[in-house]
Amino acid sequence: MRALLLDTYQNGRFRAADIESPLPANGQLRIRVHASGVNPIDYKIRRGDASFAMPELPAILGTDVAGVVTEVGAGVTGFSVGDEVYGMAGGVRGLPGSLAEFMTADASMFASKPRNLSMREAAALPLVALTAWEGLVDRAHLRAEIQAGNKPKVLVQGGAGGVGHIVVQLAKALGADVYATASGAKLELVRELGATPIDYTSTPVEQYVQQYTDGEGFDLIYDTVGGDTLEASLGAVRHYGHIVSCVAYQPHNLAISSLRNADISGEFVLYPMLSGERRAHQGAILRELTGLVEAGKIRPVLDPRRFTLDTAMEAHEAVERGANIKVVIDVMTQA
Repeated sequence: MRALLLDTYQNGRFRAADIESPLPANGQLRIRVHASGVNPIDYKIRRGDASFAMPELPAILGTDVAGVVTEVGAGVTGFSVGDEVYGMAGGVRGLPGSLAEFMTADASMFASKPRNLSMREAAALPLVALTAWEGLVDRAHLRAEIQAGNKPKVLVQGGAGGVGHIVVQLAKALGADVYATASGAKLELVRELGATPIDYTSTPVEQYVQQYTDGEGFDLIYDTVGGDTLEASLGAVRHYGHIVSCVAYQPHNLAISSLRNADISGEFVLYPMLSGERRAHQGAILRELTGLVEAGKIRPVLDPRRFTLDTAMEAHEAVERGANIKVVIDVMTQA
């Protein structure tokens, strides 16, 4: 099969190669890869900047995948040859990724592809959707709050980004009152996705906290930006509120949020892949997500540019330059 190999982190470039097609082990599926989603973690691994996830070389990268099951390993139930599936299932540590014509991966990390999405659209979803769900539902218990009869005010920092645009839609679908920061043309995208847009370039934090919460602060803040934005969020949450960040990579003084008795949660979506723990939970999340997508409540926003295995480096470079909507590589180009 054709695959892209990474041989060295110093060079950080892919090499096309013909290698033996893998066979599924117990508990695995063999997938004919149609599309591979590109996330910031993918280029960081390629550059050697993600020590917690970097595989031994040579390696096949690519975390997100959509494709067709071609073989079912022993012990696997719920999947059959010919099923269209999607998942976040490889490209880290010892797990081969989706920049190849075929990949094998733990069946528990897959779900049936939403019927109303193309393979490209489905490949854009897993990492960002799992990050959104785990932050909102597992860490901050948003669904439980809404089921209890509350209507929390949720602020999404970076609402037009890869993770952010799914957080906005998921929070809206669950029943929250959603606000999101963005700038320029992205403000309209945020509005279309169901949030009240806030132009962070012209509206100080104190102003929009006063405007939208009467100065009390947001019930839940999901930070997808980090740095100064996370720092500002510590003072924009209400007393006994919750802050979730998927990019809390810098030191922060938590005094402001501590005085508000606010909870702060970090979200690290790769942990199940890296550790083997709770992989089946991520598959279950994707199954619920499939229902929301098919109900028209969540949709991925894709970069209009088309990339193939031949131009995979260009796809990585596009994400590295700051493409905020999802970049996808067509592996099976006729898909």
